[in-house]
Amino acid sequence: MMARVTHTVLDPKTAVDASGGRTPERPGRRWLVPLLVVLLLGQMAASMVTTAVRQTPTIDEPVYVGTAAEYLHEHRVRHNPEHPPLGKLVIATGVALADPHVEPSVTEGQSLLGQRLLYESGNDPWRLMLWARLPVIALTLLFGLVVLAFARELAGPVAGLVALALYTFSPDVVAHGSLATLDVPAAGFLLTSVWLLWRARRRPGLFLPLAGVALGAALATKMSTLVAIPVLLVLAGVSVWSYPAARLSGRRRALLRAAVGAAVVALVAVAVVWAAYLAVDPRLRWSPVQYVPVVHGRRGLLVELMPFPEAYRDGMRIQFGLENHPWEGFLFGKVYTGSLWYYLPAALLVKTPLGMLALWAAGAVVVCVVPRLRPTAPYLLAPSAVLLAAAMEGARDLGTRYAVFLPMFLAVAASCVVAVRWRWGPAVTGALVLFVAVSSLRTYPYYLPYSNEAFGGPAKTRLHLHDSNVDWGQDLGRLADRLRERYRGERIWLVYKGSGVPSYYGIDAADPREGPVRAVRGLLVVSDSAVAKATGRLAELIDSSRRIDEVGHSITIYRR
Repeated sequence: MMARVTHTVLDPKTAVDASGGRTPERPGRRWLVPLLVVLLLGQMAASMVTTAVRQTPTIDEPVYVGTAAEYLHEHRVRHNPEHPPLGKLVIATGVALADPHVEPSVTEGQSLLGQRLLYESGNDPWRLMLWARLPVIALTLLFGLVVLAFARELAGPVAGLVALALYTFSPDVVAHGSLATLDVPAAGFLLTSVWLLWRARRRPGLFLPLAGVALGAALATKMSTLVAIPVLLVLAGVSVWSYPAARLSGRRRALLRAAVGAAVVALVAVAVVWAAYLAVDPRLRWSPVQYVPVVHGRRGLLVELMPFPEAYRDGMRIQFGLENHPWEGFLFGKVYTGSLWYYLPAALLVKTPLGMLALWAAGAVVVCVVPRLRPTAPYLLAPSAVLLAAAMEGARDLGTRYAVFLPMFLAVAASCVVAVRWRWGPAVTGALVLFVAVSSLRTYPYYLPYSNEAFGGPAKTRLHLHDSNVDWGQDLGRLADRLRERYRGERIWLVYKGSGVPSYYGIDAADPREGPVRAVRGLLVVSDSAVAKATGRLAELIDSSRRIDEVGHSITIYRR
C-alpha cells in the first residue's frame, strides 16, 4: 500500500503529478490554499483570544508578568532567574502597551511580585493579563506558519494544510498558546530552528545563522531546551554535509565544513542568549533575591562550562535544585511522591485527540520507511525523542505542557502521510483531521482540562490527571460568576489552587481546613487538583459532602 510515493514539492506554485514531475496548479484553485490557511489560523486566533479574555491568572503567569514589568521599569534581572528573559521580554511588549502602574521592586518573592502588580497596585488584572497574553498568542500563530511551510516543503500544499490543521486544533497548543507562559514560545523557536536547518541543506550560508538565532531564542526562553543542543548541532553538520557543493569538495573538507557549520549555529545561539540579557540590563547586574543552591558533580561542572551570563547559570542551579524537590504527582486516581517515567506518555494518551494520535504514529512510520522522506526523519523525530526523554526523566509530573513540542514536530511528520499514494489515504487522512477538529471544537472554551473521548472528555480529566492538565487556577472568575448567579447569599468555604485573589472577584470565603469540621456548613468549593490529592481533614470534608456543581471542569462545588 506504500509502493508509490509523491515527490517533494519545492516550488509553492507547482503540484506533483503521478509520475513525479511538476505540473502547474490550476489557476482557479490558487486562492483555495491561502483561504484555508486564513480560516485555520483565524479560528485558532478566535479560540485563543476568547479563551484568554475569560481566564483568570494561572499559577505561573503572575510570576512572568511581574518579572516582565520589572524588566521594563527596573532594567535588570532580579526575579525568576530559573527562566531566561526572552520569553518574558515577549510578554513585556504586551505589558508595556497595557501601561500598568508599577511600584518600585523589592526583595519579596517572585509570586508576591506578580500578585502585587495585578491586585495591589490599582491595575485592572483582566486588562493587564489580556495584554500580556496577546504577544504569546501572536507568536503562536506565527509558529503555525512555520508548521505550514515546513510540511509544504516536505510533501506539498495539501500536507501543509494537514499539518496546519493538526497544529491549530491541538488543545494543548491552543490552551498554552493563549497564556502568558513560556512553554509554547520555547517549543516554537526550536521547531523554527529545525526547519531552518532543513532548509540549510540547500543554502547553508543563509539558513545556518538563522537557525542559530532561532536556537538561541529557544535557549533564551526556557532552559529545558538545553538538551536539544547536541541534536541540533549534529543536524547542522548533516545539513552542510548534504549540501552538494560540500560533498564535491572531498570527504575531509566536507567534514570540516560540517563542523564549521555546527560551530556557526552554536556561536550565534550563544550570542542570542547574551543579547537577551543585555536587552534587559546592558550592565548585566545580577544580585539574586532567592536562594541559589550549590550544585556539585557532573551537573555542577556542566553549569560552570556553560558560556552564558552568571544569571543564566544561577538559573540552571535553581532548576537542578527544583529537580531534587519531592514533588507530588497524580495519575489515574493515584497520588504518589516523586516521578513516574511513564507519566508523560500516559498523560499525552489522555490529552491528545485520538485522530491526532493515529496521524502522529502513521507520520512517524512514513518518514522512516518511505525512501524520499527518510532524510527528514532525523529532523522531525530525533529532537522530539530527545526532548521527550529528558522531560520523562524530570522530577515534575505536572502536565503535558512539558511536551508541547510534540504537537508541533509531529504535526509536520503526520502531514507526510499524504505523500503515500494509497487509494483510501486521502479519505482516511481527511476523516482523522475532521475528527481532531470536532474533538477540539467541542471542548471550547475549556482547553486546559481537555481529554479525548476515550477518557470521557474534559469533564472527566480530573479523575485521571491534575495541575496544568486540568486546574491551573484559570476559572476563579467563572466561579465568581457562578456563585453570584446560583448561590447568592450562601456561606462559602473555599480551597483554591491558583494565583488569583478570590476577594478581588467578589468571593467572600473562608478556608474549611481551619476551625472545627462541624462549623463547615454551606457550599464547599474545591479546586480539582486539591480534590485529587485531598487527605486528612479536607478528604473528610469532601467525603461527607454532596457534589452539586462544577465550574470550567476545574473546580467542584459541594454542599454540606
